[in-house]
Amino acid sequence: MKLYDTPLAPNPRRVRWFMAEKAIEDIEVVRLNLMEGDHRQPDYLAKTGLPNVPALELDDGTCITESLAICRYLESRYPEPNLFGRTPEETAVIEMWTRRAEMLVATPLMIGVRHSHPAMAALEQQNAPVGEYNIQAGLKALKVLDRRLGESPWLGAERLTIADIVAFVGIDFGRMIKLRPPEDLVHVGRWAAAMRERPAAKAGMRERPA
Repeated sequence: MKLYDTPLAPNPRRVRWFMAEKAIEDIEVVRLNLMEGDHRQPDYLAKTGLPNVPALELDDGTCITESLAICRYLESRYPEPNLFGRTPEETAVIEMWTRRAEMLVATPLMIGVRHSHPAMAALEQQNAPVGEYNIQAGLKALKVLDRRLGESPWLGAERLTIADIVAFVGIDFGRMIKLRPPEDLVHVGRWAAAMRERPAAKAGMRERPA
């Protein structure tokens, strides 16, 4: 298998973190340079159908894009440690928090960075009000995570799951525009520190400062 990856983008970082948690080391990683348009080259589009990164190319030539779809596939191939749920009930709760983390926090903050950071102008037709609106929406939604993390050490279960990876990578991507969770969200702060201390964090963190 081959994973088509790019260092700084948040969605590939989710997959790298997920693979590191599972100690998956038998997948070839192919680095793409988004700024040079590698993801828009005809040979790549012929595989993926869309200029999306990451993409997982299976041994039979099938290509899977979308980070969560890739992670679900890897969960089925490398089931331990479990990151998507062991029982129907646990799986449903993890899915719920993964969706909330992505839709309420990660996606708005990612859009905010794309419309705010000068380097992103090479990839995005930027709109400053769109960026600011999404930044504020993502920061507001962090209160939802803070309430949850006041009840549980992790978002989806009593252990780290895909929900935590999705949430943290989205929040950490905000550091490109020097964005950090408000200090009064003490439970988010405790959880974020625990995420940064994980051995797998290096695989999913930004590789150089903004």
